[in-house]
Amino acid sequence: MQPSAIRDAIANAARTVILPDGIAKLTCTGYVPDAVTAPHFFVGEYSIDFDKAMNRSLDEVELTCRVLVSRADDKSAQAILDGLLTGAGPASLKAAIEAARGAPGEYALGGLAHDLHVKRVQGYRWYEHQGTQYVGAELIIKVIGEGD
Repeated sequence: MQPSAIRDAIANAARTVILPDGIAKLTCTGYVPDAVTAPHFFVGEYSIDFDKAMNRSLDEVELTCRVLVSRADDKSAQAILDGLLTGAGPASLKAAIEAARGAPGEYALGGLAHDLHVKRVQGYRWYEHQGTQYVGAELIIKVIGEGD
């Protein structure tokens, strides 16, 4: 698996969320951006466990992604964030990302991986990015696929 391609594909999947009327469209990047246009989802750190099966036939990548929301109004910002972190619905990042798993028997992320799973949400708190404060959280995503 190629980490850059996987990261971009995850960002493309996240981009499909539908936020309520009056809220800016979710900006998504497969990398840590210099500047954030809130609300913003990005793929940050990752780790790779190589050789989960013999002969380089399976690697496991764990991605730490972040979603940041403007804190113009702390209560409404947290309501927007909560919508993005739900397990289902049009604004759910989990549902949008896992939709990229493909149909049964198909590879995930347009053929880049065998499968993926949004494992958990963590770190719901205030984040500082380039000197600006945002309310945000991390999503941990596991991706499995053939080793390169």
